[in-house]
Formats: sequence, structure tokens, C-alpha cells
Amino acid sequence: MIIAGFGARASATDASFRSALDAALVGKTPDALAIMEPKSEQLQPLASAMGLELIKVPVDHLAIQQTITKTEASQAAYGTGSVAEATACAAAGAKAKLMGPRAVSTDRLATCAIAIGPTT
Repeated sequence: MIIAGFGARASATDASFRSALDAALVGKTPDALAIMEPKSEQLQPLASAMGLELIKVPVDHLAIQQTITKTEASQAAYGTGSVAEATACAAAGAKAKLMGPRAVSTDRLATCAIAIGPTT
């Protein structure tokens, strides 16, 4: 299962999410999109447009995930180095593997990371 996990500022738009997704995909097609629960309404339009499941990850599942990227802001706010990377891993399930570090949208309002795992 290929999961595209997202992090986003409150002002992120559909274009922000699409830009981050395009930068992160690198020839992959996601099976589902994921974002932390409080921001799920922001990503729902893209998930619907793509015909993909939207996985809503509880915030308390982020801190236990291993990430490649280590940002101070994400660490302070959510206990993880990258919200996008942690969200992708949490949604992809046990033994998930990141395909690389997060990608940032051109407007810098959203990030996306791709994880591969056995289940959602």
C-alpha cells in the first residue's frame, strides 16, 4: 500500500496539496492520502477528486513514528520531526518505510511524504 502523508498550514489550499504531492510522488501512484485528524477537512477535496480514501491519523500517533526530516517547529508542536513523514508512516501501518524525505509545495504551505506499508 502506497500512502501519501501530508502536513499543512491552516492556509494550505488544494493547489498547495497538489504541488506537494506532485513533488513527492516520483513515479508512484498513491493508494490513499493521509493527514492528521484536525486538518482532514483541508485535504478531503483532493482525496475526493482523486477518488482515494482519506486516512485521518490521530495526532497522538505522530510522535512514535521515525522520520527522516527533523524540524524544530514540528518537534515542538507534535513531537515529531516531520508531520508529513509521520502521518504517512502511521497510516501505512507497522513496518512502513518512507520512500524519502518530505517534499514541500511551491507555496511552502504543505508538505507530502510517501510511505509504503502492508496495510492502512
